[in-house]
Amino acid sequence: MKKKRQIILDYVGITFGSALLAISLTVFLIPNKIVAGGISGLATIIYYFTGWPIGLMTFVMNVPLFIAGIKYLGRSFGPRTLYGMALFSVFIDVFQGSLPVLTEDLLLATIYGGVVGGIGLGIVFLSRGTTGGTDMIAALVNHFTNLSMGKGLLLADGIVVLLAGIFFNAEVALYAAISIFINGKTIDLVQEGLNYKKAAFIISKEPRKIMKRIMDELDRGVTVLNGYGGYTGEEKDVLYCIISRAELTKLKRMVYGIDQDAFMIISDVHEVLGEGFNKIKARKTQV
Repeated sequence: MKKKRQIILDYVGITFGSALLAISLTVFLIPNKIVAGGISGLATIIYYFTGWPIGLMTFVMNVPLFIAGIKYLGRSFGPRTLYGMALFSVFIDVFQGSLPVLTEDLLLATIYGGVVGGIGLGIVFLSRGTTGGTDMIAALVNHFTNLSMGKGLLLADGIVVLLAGIFFNAEVALYAAISIFINGKTIDLVQEGLNYKKAAFIISKEPRKIMKRIMDELDRGVTVLNGYGGYTGEEKDVLYCIISRAELTKLKRMVYGIDQDAFMIISDVHEVLGEGFNKIKARKTQV
């Protein structure tokens, strides 16, 4: 029952996310000729010169990529990808013309189109699905070359944006590049959440005292790493702990209250899973 419930929730997520992504295109991007990369971007260019439906063209161009993905990359491109591809394409053609264009300001269209599309695609990814497009191209490029997925995505989207600059104008292409950037950042935000944590490395002459106070007063676990000073030649314990942003100031005061010469490195952590933080259950292979 749990497995079936999760599958249903995933397909609901893919449906909702695909709808949001289609809304971002039909309400903000397509009417303003902002081609934010991907197969749908290529279909948008074709639409403005032929009048062919964008959703239909998006699906038609995705089909050979889907078949190639199944052949060369295995079943990771399974029913969820096909479902997302088909639904996204249908939503584009249904929404185009039936939903109002909210703005003709290129900057506003770029920002809101990128944000809404990023939220939609982020939800699709969280639901373990895709809508096809450049992620399949990037995976295929990665399979046949040494090019990473990230570079493959950048290359695929870059070519589409370049075509938009050639067929429309350079200004539209520049806005499209901004939209792609916003879209990517929003996807990360949806997947990782807003609940950022801080990671702290602490090197001190009093590691035991500091460790005890962190565990007693902050109620956080501490990992002790064996370190070796390259300059001093001395062995040292390095403390590593994850805290919330609200606890950072208290940690600093705590450490420097014990050892004013302590050395600390603070970095951002976008997602923490485990005891005392978020937990996630393992999911089985996609269905």
